[in-house]
Amino acid sequence: QVQLVESGGGSVQAGGSLRLSCAASGRVGSTDCMGWFRQAPGKQRERVASIDNGRTLYADSVKGRFTITRDTTRNALYLQMDNLRPEDTAMYYCAAANGCRSTFWEYTYRGQGTQVTVST
Repeated sequence: QVQLVESGGGSVQAGGSLRLSCAASGRVGSTDCMGWFRQAPGKQRERVASIDNGRTLYADSVKGRFTITRDTTRNALYLQMDNLRPEDTAMYYCAAANGCRSTFWEYTYRGQGTQVTVST
């Protein structure tokens, strides 16, 4: 089993930055793919970014503004979010699995989320 706990969310003005963290505990060695997802009110949960053995993928809406990294020595996943926009407001979740998946619910391990609010 792997437990995931997100932190680092908060409120920020447009143009600001936040760094999300996801602390993993348990059998993290079985998870070669980790990702960040988000869900805004009234919208579907969408993948923001994923990292799989060092290879990264980003949603078009965050390319050039967000950076996903993974520190295997600390069993942690990060999402550096710069130049935030009001449309980035959402609950952000991390997820992990042995192999990247298309949707959040297909990931084997899933966190409870951290709220990000971006104001104008």
